[in-house]
Amino acid sequence: MKNKRMLGFLLVVSGCFFWGIGGTVAQQLFAKGIEVSWLVSTRLLIAGTLLLITQAIFKDRNQILEIWQQKYTALRLVIFALVGMLAVQYTYMASIKEGNAAVATLLQYLAPVMIIVWVAFRGQSKFTKKDAVTIVLALLGSFFLLTNGSLSAFAVPMPAIVWGLLSGASLAFYTLYAIPLLKQFDSLVVVGWGMVLAGTAMSFVQPPWDVDVSLLKGSTLVYLVIVIIFGTMLAFWFYIESLQSLTAKETSLLGNIEPLTAVIATVVWLKEPFGTFQWTGASLILIMMIYIALKAEKKGGNV
Repeated sequence: MKNKRMLGFLLVVSGCFFWGIGGTVAQQLFAKGIEVSWLVSTRLLIAGTLLLITQAIFKDRNQILEIWQQKYTALRLVIFALVGMLAVQYTYMASIKEGNAAVATLLQYLAPVMIIVWVAFRGQSKFTKKDAVTIVLALLGSFFLLTNGSLSAFAVPMPAIVWGLLSGASLAFYTLYAIPLLKQFDSLVVVGWGMVLAGTAMSFVQPPWDVDVSLLKGSTLVYLVIVIIFGTMLAFWFYIESLQSLTAKETSLLGNIEPLTAVIATVVWLKEPFGTFQWTGASLILIMMIYIALKAEKKGGNV
C-alpha cells in the first residue's frame, strides 16, 4: 500500500510538472500566431490517439471497445470528455491567451478549494479548520494576484480571470467525475477516449488541418511536440492514473507543483512582469498548496 501511494504521489507530481511546463510553452505558441482552438483540437486528437495505441500495445486492448458496450460507462465517458477534458483544455488555454501561464495556472489551482467545498456540501467529508484556512489563503492570494493591491484596476485582464476560474471548476469536475470509470477501466482508456472525443468535438470549431503550415517550423514545431507529448499526453495520463492510489482531494492538492512550475517558468523564461502584491498573492496561494499537501489525509480510498 505504501509503495502504491508513493507511485501515486510521483505520478501526480510528474503530471502536474508537465502541465506547468506545457502551459508556459503554449504561451509561446500563441505569441507565434497559433490559435487557441486549433491547438486544443490538435493536441487532444494526437495525444488521445497515442494513449489508445499505447493501451493496445502494452495493456488489455479489449478495454478500448468494452467501455462503449455499457450505456452507463459510454454516457459517463462522453460527459467526462466534453464537460471535463474539453472544458479543462479550452478554458486553461484561453486564460493563458488572455493573460499568461502563471496566472492561468494559479487560478486553475483553486480547484482543490472547489473540491473541498463540494465534498463537504455532499456530506462526503466534514468541513474542517484546515479547510477554512485553505479557503482564506486561496481567496486572499487570488485577490492580491488579480488586483496587484488596487481595486481601481485589475492587474490581470478580466477575460483571463473568467477563463481561469472556469478552468478551476472544470478541473474539479474532471478529477471527481473520472473516479467511477477508473474503477472499471485502465486510465489509458479513460483519458485516451476522453481526449479523442473532446478533440473531435473541438474539430467542428477548428479542425487540425485548418492551419497556416508556414507557422509549423523551427522552434514552433518543437514547442508543439512538447505541448502534445508532455503537456497533454503524459500530464493527463499521470494525473488520472494517480487516482488509482490517492483520493481525489489528495490528487488535486498534491498537484501543487504545476502552479509553482508555471510561475517560475513564466517569470524566468518568458520575462513576464509580476508586481509586489502579485508576488504576495502567488506566495499565499503556494503557501496554501504546501499547507494542504502536508495536511493531506494518509488514508487510502477515493473521495
